Amino acid sequence: MYIDVYAYIVQLCKRLTEKIDHGCQIKDVQAALYELCWQGVQGNLKLDLVASVLGEMMELRDDMPSILADVFSVLDLETVALEEKHKRDHYIQLVGACLIFVPDAILKERLDPETLESLGLIKQAHQFNQKIVKIKTKLFYKQQKFNLLREENEGYAKLITELGQDLSGNITSHIVLESIKSLIGCFNLDPNRVLDIILEVYESRSDQDDFFLSLIKSYMCEALTLCHILGFKFKFYQEPNEETPKSLYHIAAALLHHNLIELEDLYVHLLPLDSAIVEEHKLVISEAKQIARKLVMVVVPSDKSEDKEKEKEKEEEKIAQPPDNQKLGLLEALLGIGDWHHAQSIMDQMPSFYATSHKFIALALCQLLHLTVEPLYRTAGLPKGARGCVMHPLKNKRAPKPAESFEDLRRETFSMLGYLGPHLAHDPILFAKIVRLGKAFMKEYQCSEGLDIKDKMETLLSCFLSIADQVLLPSLSLMECNACMSEELWGFFKLFPYHHRYRLYGQWKNETYSSHPLLVKVKAQTVEGARYIMKRLTKENVKQSGRQIGKLSHSNPTILFDYMLSQIQWYDNLIGPVVDSLKYLTSLNYDVLAYCIIEALANPEKEKMKHDDTTISSWLQSLASLCGAVFRKYPIELAGLLQYVTNQLKAGKSFDLLILKEVVQKMAGIEVTDEMTSEQLEAMTGGEQLKAEGGYFGQIRNTKKSSQRLKDVLLDHELALPLCVLMVQQRNGVVFLESGDKDLKLVGHLYDQCHDTLVQFGGFLASNLSTEDYIKRVPAIDVLCNQFHTPHDAAFFLSRPMYAHQISSKYDELKKAEKGNRQQQKVQKYVAACEQVMTPVHEAVMSLHPARVWEDLRPQFYATFWSLTMYDLAVPHAAYEREVNKLKAQIKAIDENPEIPMNKKKKEKERCTALQEKLQEEEKKQQEHVQRVLHRLKLEKDKWLMTKSTKNETITKFLQLCLFPRCIFSSIDAVYCARFVELVHQQMTPNFCTLLCYDRVFSAIIYTVASCTENESHRYGRFLCCMLETVTRWHSDRAVYEKECGNYPGFLTILRASGFDGGQQANPLDYENFRHVVHKWHYMLTKASVHCLETGDYTHIRNILIVLIKILPCYPKVLNLGQALEYRVHKICVKEKEKRPDLYALAMGYSGRLKSQKVRMVPENEFHHKEPPARNVTPASQQNGPGTTGKPATAMMKGEDGFSEDGDRGKDKSQTTKPVNKANTAAAKVTTSNGNGALNSIKTIKERDDKEKSGKDKKEKKEKTPGTTPETKAEARREKLREERAGKDERAVREGKEKTPKADRDKVKAEEKNKDDKTKAGNGESVEPSRERDAIKESKSKEKGDRSAVAGCRKSPVPRSDVADTERDHKRRKLDSHSSPSHSSSVKDNNNDPKESASKHHLNYNSVARSKSRERELEKNELENAVGRSKEKKEEKERKERKRDVGVGEREVSLEPKRRKDENGTNSSKNSQCESPCDSPLSVEKEKSKRSKSSSKEKGDSAKPERTSTGGKKESRHDKDKSEKKEKRDSSGGKEEKKHHKSSDKHR
Repeated sequence: MYIDVYAYIVQLCKRLTEKIDHGCQIKDVQAALYELCWQGVQGNLKLDLVASVLGEMMELRDDMPSILADVFSVLDLETVALEEKHKRDHYIQLVGACLIFVPDAILKERLDPETLESLGLIKQAHQFNQKIVKIKTKLFYKQQKFNLLREENEGYAKLITELGQDLSGNITSHIVLESIKSLIGCFNLDPNRVLDIILEVYESRSDQDDFFLSLIKSYMCEALTLCHILGFKFKFYQEPNEETPKSLYHIAAALLHHNLIELEDLYVHLLPLDSAIVEEHKLVISEAKQIARKLVMVVVPSDKSEDKEKEKEKEEEKIAQPPDNQKLGLLEALLGIGDWHHAQSIMDQMPSFYATSHKFIALALCQLLHLTVEPLYRTAGLPKGARGCVMHPLKNKRAPKPAESFEDLRRETFSMLGYLGPHLAHDPILFAKIVRLGKAFMKEYQCSEGLDIKDKMETLLSCFLSIADQVLLPSLSLMECNACMSEELWGFFKLFPYHHRYRLYGQWKNETYSSHPLLVKVKAQTVEGARYIMKRLTKENVKQSGRQIGKLSHSNPTILFDYMLSQIQWYDNLIGPVVDSLKYLTSLNYDVLAYCIIEALANPEKEKMKHDDTTISSWLQSLASLCGAVFRKYPIELAGLLQYVTNQLKAGKSFDLLILKEVVQKMAGIEVTDEMTSEQLEAMTGGEQLKAEGGYFGQIRNTKKSSQRLKDVLLDHELALPLCVLMVQQRNGVVFLESGDKDLKLVGHLYDQCHDTLVQFGGFLASNLSTEDYIKRVPAIDVLCNQFHTPHDAAFFLSRPMYAHQISSKYDELKKAEKGNRQQQKVQKYVAACEQVMTPVHEAVMSLHPARVWEDLRPQFYATFWSLTMYDLAVPHAAYEREVNKLKAQIKAIDENPEIPMNKKKKEKERCTALQEKLQEEEKKQQEHVQRVLHRLKLEKDKWLMTKSTKNETITKFLQLCLFPRCIFSSIDAVYCARFVELVHQQMTPNFCTLLCYDRVFSAIIYTVASCTENESHRYGRFLCCMLETVTRWHSDRAVYEKECGNYPGFLTILRASGFDGGQQANPLDYENFRHVVHKWHYMLTKASVHCLETGDYTHIRNILIVLIKILPCYPKVLNLGQALEYRVHKICVKEKEKRPDLYALAMGYSGRLKSQKVRMVPENEFHHKEPPARNVTPASQQNGPGTTGKPATAMMKGEDGFSEDGDRGKDKSQTTKPVNKANTAAAKVTTSNGNGALNSIKTIKERDDKEKSGKDKKEKKEKTPGTTPETKAEARREKLREERAGKDERAVREGKEKTPKADRDKVKAEEKNKDDKTKAGNGESVEPSRERDAIKESKSKEKGDRSAVAGCRKSPVPRSDVADTERDHKRRKLDSHSSPSHSSSVKDNNNDPKESASKHHLNYNSVARSKSRERELEKNELENAVGRSKEKKEEKERKERKRDVGVGEREVSLEPKRRKDENGTNSSKNSQCESPCDSPLSVEKEKSKRSKSSSKEKGDSAKPERTSTGGKKESRHDKDKSEKKEKRDSSGGKEEKKHHKSSDKHR
């Protein structure tokens, strides 16, 4: 068994030994031997067997005894610690058995002395240990060489002499090294000390790098020893106030550069530690932030704090300065010799830019960069004519290789610049070199072609952008007002696209200043300087402040402009001085200013609406104004700003359109305002020169350059059409997408802003773009509408200039092709040009609307309407003449001004003369153009409208698709629409009913006004004003009407009235009936205005007030309509004074202007008065209300005597009417020739006649005249006039008895009013309704009087004596005057429907005698005052008169419904409750008036029988006594009338 084990172990060890030869580890053999020996120690194997196995294994390897000794050493340590002594014994026996083949020397090295003693290899362990100590001491600690110079001064002296000899000859390091070796051996010199002396000599002779480096390299090869010696040298200078010599840094750098030592070994010997450097860096940053905080905060230091700070500074000076930063010194030395690799490693150990923040490091790195870029700069970046300083390259072959191409810059140059960072500011020359290299690269980049080259260039471009971001811009911030560097940098930056530049500026402004302590301080100092300047900036010191701003902006424009913009957003009055002070900026600063403005506009933290969400914030308005002023005055690139506005529109935000509006207005001089005067509006219809001179509020000269810049930017960046289309789309998006929960007022404002900017921008494009550019960018009309979803009005607005350009170009071509100077030939060529250009347009517009639209309108008419402008229709001769006269006056003023120098006078006169000639030439050119256009329209008119279509449908489509959309597009378009309607009328266009068109325009304005925005209301009001001007011109003069409308097809109407045989014939509308129609239009306008004013809705009230202001020159013309408006507007003023101040201001403004127009208003009977030439037997009536032609002309036919059989009572209840002529009856109903009821219809007459028939049959029988022929009518009328003259006085006296003087009634009403007011005051009610009720009662009582006197109006300009001339004139006025909203007619709310019955005619009372009785009473009172009656008698008499008047007045009020019922023949009391615009008391006021009537009725019972008796009798007409009394009253009637007016005014 043992033999088998023996053989197995031997075989295993052989295999392991073989494996060792093939690369197996020795550990496996050691493990096998250990296991074998351990089994023997434990007793598992016999020791002799183990020993024999080990002996045989010794032959397998030469080093096997050593391996076995290692195993024995391990077992020695293990067995000593065991408690079983037999195992220790077995181990000793095993080792003893192996002494035969294991040498004693090996065992003595490996085993413990006690074990060696047990084996008998040594005598005593103690003696052996002592011997070991002695040997080690002798070996390691006994000095055998001389280390100190004094120990062997001769040897060291010779060594120093040998190293210090002149090395210029053939002395080499090898020769010197041999001498050194000889000295060391001869004088027993310490080799380490010799190496230290070599370094010392090298330090003093640092220029001999090659010699000493080769000597050191030959002397010794251990780098660690050399590092220790250098470290000891550096440690010597690590004491306070010690300065490490640069020579030591140099030799250390040289040794590192030549790899004689390792940086990691030397770095640990240098101070300060990296942790201390990090702490120092953090401390510097915190100090910088603290300083910045102090600069920003306003601190008032006290004297004590200042003293403490000074003491601290002195103490800090006394404290010893810390030792040098040896790491930075070594870094400087490395950079000096060009060892960028090791220098980069050192900088990586420190915080960012910590090393280069020290100036000497930055300058050393700059010098290395100079050497690196010099060759490339000489070839690519050096400007023509510049020499530059010659740079000598480093002799060091291991230094970075100079760059000879832009690709070489990627090796090390860009990396060096990245480590340098903002501290490139220390070397402006290197800054300029890098910038010029960037410019050269950009030029090469722009010319590069090919994919491979392009990829390399893109990589280099990103590198240059990084350098600009991390190095150039931060360095500029640390330079002190270096304007040259700023301009140099702009030469590089301007080659970048604006989005690259703006990204750089954003990084510079928002991130760079927080990356370094120095930049933090600079930012704070810049803010402090900006605050100092802005506090003192005024209009007076713009020049001085501008220079300060310029100096500050050269280095830190972003910080300066950010602060300035923040101030402008708060104080908009700084805009002017700031803009003027920016003239000292550099080009780079202007570009940065544009970025800062865009960033301020896009600030997400600021709300663009005010807190009330109804108006745009003031900061946005201020920035927009600044944009317009700055971009106009200075050459700043606009692309970024315009792209920002475009992007905002893409995002569905329209607030920033305010910016575009201001920029276009300032740069191009194109204003968009709805507050134009009539003169400006007239000038805007002329040519471009006239527009510039007289069409705008501001001074727009010198805009040629700025307009060109704006145009170039739009064309270069292709922004013209996108901006237009986006604005068009956003216009409706404001309402349906952007509005959300926004206030309606704000939505309207944004809509107006979007629309106005579109009009302004489109006008700029039309006037500045060439024909080719415009046509190239604006697509066809159908493409705009169908693909871009552009509304038709905006699409034609954009296409209109294109059509004009195309027609003009085609016309010029035709003129050149066929030379003909005759005017007729020119016109024919123009018409041909129009046909060629517009024919495709006619086909294109077919797709814009459904096919049924073209059944009423022809595409030619539609396209003609939308393609023309006011420039094509009329020449503003007055505007041209006005501007020419202004220029002549300027020339005269220049001549008369002695202060102007002669040369300046000459220039100004030449300018004015040239401008004058331009205007005259432009006027002539426009005159010819208008003549051609009118001739073209005259030829086309017959093809405009479809003859098979009804006029009503035609007008509807015309209004819907043409007139209304365009009249609210712009102010010029509003005038154009009105003039186009007039032109179509003047051209006698077939199938166009002018009368119906005007009627539709004036009769339904409520919905149009309610749906308008504020600016659209201005334009709509201007349109209505122009339409009213035309109507007023026709209304004012019969001759004008007959000339311009008499035989025109637009005024052909069908006259319908009862008494005709049912035939219909289209006849021209006569002048008087046209006046009735105009009155009806005025009434409809009044009704619509009152409705809007009484709704209480903000939009309705605001819009109608704007419209009313615009049409004030032409409306109201009728006195009672003006009074109705005045009353409602006054209510608005009272109601809105505290609630909505803007409405209050509008209403007050209109109220004041309305009062000033009162003197031009006329009574209704003068506005549409007509003398009937003959009587008419057939009773005719006209509908009174909206949708009808005019007001009722007649009521009922009377008998020959002019009185009904009811006697005088009937006279008090009803008007005495007389027959009217056939023409007047026919004028009662006017419709269009196609039978449409736009004006009136026969059906309305029949319905009204049926209602009145039952109550009037009896009266009609009694009042019929003998005959119906004209001769009979004339004879009856003459007879009646004679009777009226004879009975005039008698009736006046009778009525005087029946009527109570109004002055007395007014006194009673005043007392009742005071009582009611006191009662209401006690109940907490307002007294205002009672005043309104009294005013309404008074107006109603007036309406019962004579209509010819305008219901007894006190402000009537007609004298009272003229009114009472004859009863014939009085009755005629009553017949001819139609009941109007301010008279006794009551109008229903749904009166606009022509099928509704006409309002009832209330009978009026004759007020002539009543007024005479009032005058008599006033005269009596004055006589009593003159005589000096006592006050008590006067008061007693007044009390008696009040009691009597209350009874009489109450009886009149109580009988009024009954009288109305008798007059109308039916019970129409319900209908009579509907109020007209001038006569509409509130329901609460009605109830109060009823209560007051019932309370006063009891007082007036005694007066009723008297009135009844006098009213029920028929008095004689020839009562002489009464006539004599009346003549006396007439003599003093005129004077007393005025006094009566004054007294009644006081009572009211």
